[in-house]
Amino acid sequence: MPPHDHRTRLAARPRRRETLRAFLDFHRATLALKTEGLTDEELRRRSMPPSTLTLLGLVRHMAEVERTWFRRVINGEDIPLVWSAEGDYQAAYDPDGSTGAEAFAAWQEEVAQSRRIEQAAPSLDVTGYQPRWGEHVSLRLVMLHLIHEYARHNGHADFLREGVDGTVGA
Repeated sequence: MPPHDHRTRLAARPRRRETLRAFLDFHRATLALKTEGLTDEELRRRSMPPSTLTLLGLVRHMAEVERTWFRRVINGEDIPLVWSAEGDYQAAYDPDGSTGAEAFAAWQEEVAQSRRIEQAAPSLDVTGYQPRWGEHVSLRLVMLHLIHEYARHNGHADFLREGVDGTVGA
C-alpha cells in the first residue's frame, strides 16, 4: 500500500460481523483516499459531459446514504436528509455552493453515527423499516448494501479523480 493509504487491512479469516465492518470501513477509507488533497474547485470538477457527477457530489451522496440506512432505517430516527428537507436524494449530487470541508464534515459525522448504531446493535439480525421498499430489513442487509454502494461509487471516483489530475489506483 502507498504510504498515505490508511485503509484497514482485511483479516484473512475474520468472523462474519467483523468482515462486514472491515469491508465497509475499507470502502469508506477508499472514498477518502480518492478525494485526498483536492481543492474545492477540483472536487466540483465534472469529468465527462453531459454527466454532472463530481467527487464532491459523491461525498455528499454517501453522507445521505449513511444517514438514511443507519439512522433513519435501522435506528428509526425521524430526521430529514442532510441536503434536502423535502427528501430529494438528488440534491446531494449538486456541489454548487458547497465546500469540501462542509461535505466531509457531514459525511464523517454520518459515518460516526453509523458506526455507533452498528456497534450498539446486539446482532446483524436487528431490523429497521425501509419505507421505499415497504419492508423491514436487517442490519446485515444494510451493511451489505452500503458495501455495494461504496464499491460502485468508488469506481466512479476512480474515473473522476483521473479526470481531475491523472491520479489512478488505490
